[in-house]
Amino acid sequence: MELSLATRTVGEHTVLEVGGEVDVYTAPRLRERLLELIDGGSRRVVVDLGRVDFLDSTGLGVLVGALKRLRSAGGSFALVCDKEPLLKIFRITALDQVFPLHPTVEAAIAADPTGAGA
Repeated sequence: MELSLATRTVGEHTVLEVGGEVDVYTAPRLRERLLELIDGGSRRVVVDLGRVDFLDSTGLGVLVGALKRLRSAGGSFALVCDKEPLLKIFRITALDQVFPLHPTVEAAIAADPTGAGA
């Protein structure tokens, strides 16, 4: 399945909507897009995984890399995920303790620790 990436702005937040499968073949495109956003000045990033059907360890690595990069730049990074199969992956890997996970984009923005919630 193909990977779809769409970006929109909500207040001071950049929302990256991801769809399809994030795996060893498509993860480089996700990494490239996240780096474009961060290098382009986005400091409050929300990645919406609501339309993701599959996520493997390569995809998780891309998300961890973006989180580290944004935190070192003083930014914030949150994930929107309400699909149980994906949530299970985050729990099994203990990444649910690393990433702020939210059921909606609105909840992610409202919970932004940088104080820029909508």
